[in-house]
Amino acid sequence: MTLRELKNSVISGKLDNRLIDVYEGKAQAMSQRDRYFTLLEFFDKRFPGNPEGVRLFSSPGRTEISGNHTDHNHGKVLAASIDLDTIAAVKVSDDNIITIHSQGNGSFEIDIGALTVKEEEKRTSAALVRGICAAFVKRGFKIGGFYAAVSSQVLIGSGLSSSASFEMLIATILNCIYNEGKIEQLQLAQISQYAENAYFGKPCGLMDQTACAMGGFVYIDFEDPKKPMIEKVEFDFEAEEHVLCIVDTGANHCNLTKDYSAIKEEMCAVAAFFGKEYLREVSFEEFKENISSIREKTGDRAVQRAMHFYTENIRVDKEVKALLKGDFEKFKTLVQQSGDSSFKYNQNVVGGKDPTIQPVALALALCDSILLGKGVSRVHGGGFAGTIQAFVPKSMLHKFTTEIKKIFGGKSCYILSIRSEGSREV
Repeated sequence: MTLRELKNSVISGKLDNRLIDVYEGKAQAMSQRDRYFTLLEFFDKRFPGNPEGVRLFSSPGRTEISGNHTDHNHGKVLAASIDLDTIAAVKVSDDNIITIHSQGNGSFEIDIGALTVKEEEKRTSAALVRGICAAFVKRGFKIGGFYAAVSSQVLIGSGLSSSASFEMLIATILNCIYNEGKIEQLQLAQISQYAENAYFGKPCGLMDQTACAMGGFVYIDFEDPKKPMIEKVEFDFEAEEHVLCIVDTGANHCNLTKDYSAIKEEMCAVAAFFGKEYLREVSFEEFKENISSIREKTGDRAVQRAMHFYTENIRVDKEVKALLKGDFEKFKTLVQQSGDSSFKYNQNVVGGKDPTIQPVALALALCDSILLGKGVSRVHGGGFAGTIQAFVPKSMLHKFTTEIKKIFGGKSCYILSIRSEGSREV
């Protein structure tokens, strides 16, 4: 159909069934109509002419439940995709140029005939697109040009993985329009991680991309990162009379790459003490027996971060078991323990640049005073800045959101839904 016909189909509700599949409910689908129509209007302005063959794509953000900063050392995580997503309207082009116009985030184009790393392009969305194309070619997959209009609800710099959501969006577009949708989601996640590591310049693990790719709640064991073990975990927060909230402290984490890198580097330094590359290759018992010698070699903080890695891996397994048994109170206790370990051992709550500025620590303290042990909270994502996560009883939700917004502003508290669909064509 033409662009004009597609716009009419969206606004009239003819595409509601497809939106219901993605957003899981008629009310949610109807709330997305205007958003998709606005996206198509934006596409029309950037690429006029009422073209045929415009296609719609969606890629969710993700929330980390447990396994904070363990994936990069081949650990275990529990994560979930969320209803905040990045969407795109896409039309195949007849050249080797990918042109992207993003609402609120500028425009760029890349020539996919040149796929080597460009130093001047690092830390940009263009680098991610170029890196994804390079990884497709490296794996023997097809690529080609396209025009895209993009819009995102995923908060940038918030720990909800806006970058992974965008990466998976681009990978899914290339998969669907040039590879008949035959590439497995895990491969798309690995391609996206490669782009972020090698082209964007951020040493992230694979958790973010995997959660965005797979959808729903996922348990991931990265002992073999080339073939991680992925298991969907079925449980319903709604049935437990709790909601999942993300609190945005207003402090952006985009300039904290060195802080994040230090966590991985220090964990790897402990592994190197044993002649290994990653902590997962060293047993917890062997680590504990050698702490005295390790701290002389790596320093105390590295030892504490390694302690977090080992205990967090154990907790992830316990959380999955608690959920499968329906023991939600046990699950909450473990979530709180995970947050405490991140704060005390992994030390990714308070940044070192200015110790008087501690928005994440303040948010956690406020949660303790509001929830009074009936709900739990923890640092979310990379830490140091950005967001925290809270499991809040529905009976306390109004009080919780009111008190949080008094401190961090009217748009600081987000009530999330878990989305069972990963990155896909709408």
